[in-house]
Amino acid sequence: MDAHFGFTPGDTILITGAASGIGRATALAAARQGLNVGAWDINEENLAGVVQEIRDLGVRAHGVVADVGDAAAVEAGMAATARELGAIRMLHNNAGPPSSVPLEFTEAIGLCVGSVQKVTDAWAPHRPDADSAMVVTSSVAGNVIGTNSDWYSASKAALAGYVRHLAAYRSGEFRSNAVAPGMTLTPRIAPFAESEMGQRVLERIPLGRMASPEDIANATLFLLSPSAGYINGVFLPVDGGWTVTQ
Repeated sequence: MDAHFGFTPGDTILITGAASGIGRATALAAARQGLNVGAWDINEENLAGVVQEIRDLGVRAHGVVADVGDAAAVEAGMAATARELGAIRMLHNNAGPPSSVPLEFTEAIGLCVGSVQKVTDAWAPHRPDADSAMVVTSSVAGNVIGTNSDWYSASKAALAGYVRHLAAYRSGEFRSNAVAPGMTLTPRIAPFAESEMGQRVLERIPLGRMASPEDIANATLFLLSPSAGYINGVFLPVDGGWTVTQ
């Protein structure tokens, strides 16, 4: 059963990386809350399927195939989403490469953190004058737990730092928070979850299971919602208690 967080039906949320995993779960959960959804992804085929699922829930949806690292594509996509769905009250900065991708450190930091900054700055002029909010998908990796991927740990820590900056200096425009998943059962992590190391990690999660994408989606929507109207600048682990066992 979906929680009800006090959203106004017909308001618009934009979600990057919406075609799978956490982004898809957030898009569908937002639609069930009565929100119109701007869904962005680089995977055109999967995105089309998600957009149709959202529309089947009785709300409006608009898909944009865009690389969030491309400033021109971000600006064009934001304008197109606003034309189709109106003012964009909420933003979920979710897109980013998985830790398993072998990226060069400097390039990866620029991509992961720079893309969130590009999307946020492009979004700000298209939001309503008040009661807007942004949530970025960070991770327990880099802020609480180190990983064997140097760029992933560093970029996730940097995203939480960027959120703190926004919360301190742009709170007159919108609230900013970070949701920090622990091990989450998405297609990206399934091979690791089945590995010997993944099973050892799972044994240390007090709740005895990995998060579902819906667990992260619900936390994200709460932070974006009027119910969290006085929450600004937080780093919220959603990890079943994993980090307290470290």
